[in-house]
Amino acid sequence: MAELNLPIIVGAALIDGINPCAFGVLLFMLAYLAKTARNKMLLNGLVYIFFVFLTYFVVGLLLLPVIRALAGFSVASYYVLAGIIGIAGLLEIKDYFWYGKGFSLSIFPSEAARIKKYVKHVGKSTRTAAFLGVFVALVELPCTGAVYLAVLALMSLSGITMGNISLLVIYNLIFVVPLVVILYLVNSGVHWKKFESWRNQHKGLMRLFIGILLLVLAAWMVEFTFAEQSIGLPVYTLMFLVALLGVLAVMIFVKHWYDGNQH
Repeated sequence: MAELNLPIIVGAALIDGINPCAFGVLLFMLAYLAKTARNKMLLNGLVYIFFVFLTYFVVGLLLLPVIRALAGFSVASYYVLAGIIGIAGLLEIKDYFWYGKGFSLSIFPSEAARIKKYVKHVGKSTRTAAFLGVFVALVELPCTGAVYLAVLALMSLSGITMGNISLLVIYNLIFVVPLVVILYLVNSGVHWKKFESWRNQHKGLMRLFIGILLLVLAAWMVEFTFAEQSIGLPVYTLMFLVALLGVLAVMIFVKHWYDGNQH
């Protein structure tokens, strides 16, 4: 059975890390710190990001043996997991064309309200920033966790190895890199509203890339159960990716043509 390799982990983590949900919470926190405790922005921001990383890593360590056990118990359960990831991919792609309409993968409104409440206390101590990092990482899993779940499922096929644990560390480090970059730039003087404007302008496109990745990973999960030997990206998954990109290119062209004729 082929194992996930470093380029795939890096690519998946980068796409997953450029996520409107992950950006949104950090920017909201930085906006509040900029008004109330700018001198604590860098420290509290780094503490927050570290605990986001740590929580995701621990969640991965806990889920990996569970998914491994499910796959060992029944191949059907693994297909169900692949189906869930595929549906998540379709929902993400839907949000490129109809953002926020119908069901979307997002933080639950009740939890979003609690995040806003906790952010108002984040400038008081690093402990609050640490708690917020753990809390946000857990409650935003419905929004950011689908790619992570797919990566864990693919890892589980080759077992719980030191190599996979190392890849898990790398994945989560890369996942938080965009957050570190935003924190550094805002702390250096770039206004947080510039990032919020960029996020709002490109959030549909970010969802599109995540959706494509999820569909490819779901197809790859199914294909791995049929083939004992694979080298690199399986040929059928590559064909699926090319076909998917072609269909999306046509749909995007039609969308832009339609939007252009509406103005």
